[in-house]
Amino acid sequence: MNTEVAFRLPRGYVDPSGATHREGIMRLATARDEIEPLRDAEARRNAAYLSVLLLARVITRIGTIEEITPELVEGLFAVDFDHLQQLYERLNVDSEAVGTVSCPHCSEKFEVDLSEIEDGGLGE
Repeated sequence: MNTEVAFRLPRGYVDPSGATHREGIMRLATARDEIEPLRDAEARRNAAYLSVLLLARVITRIGTIEEITPELVEGLFAVDFDHLQQLYERLNVDSEAVGTVSCPHCSEKFEVDLSEIEDGGLGE
């Protein structure tokens, strides 16, 4: 089983020297990755900060940077942060995600496996 996935940031992280880093690696989250940030005082005060802590734990590299800290994640451009949050969700949410959609012709509602939409296999 592959537990890591490569990614490319839309804008890239700009380090203090001005170098831009766009390529990176994210690993699958463990239960500990999801539990530990809940103990953080800042995450308890600000639930949105939980995403920062989670990403800092599961991103193993951005460019040549291998020490991914919450401060580094906070310094990402919003589009890159959003990109990484979506990647985290795709990697760590049950692949049997179900959603309700409406037929564009008859307006009938039905459930679909959302993982099929990402793979381009939904069809009719």
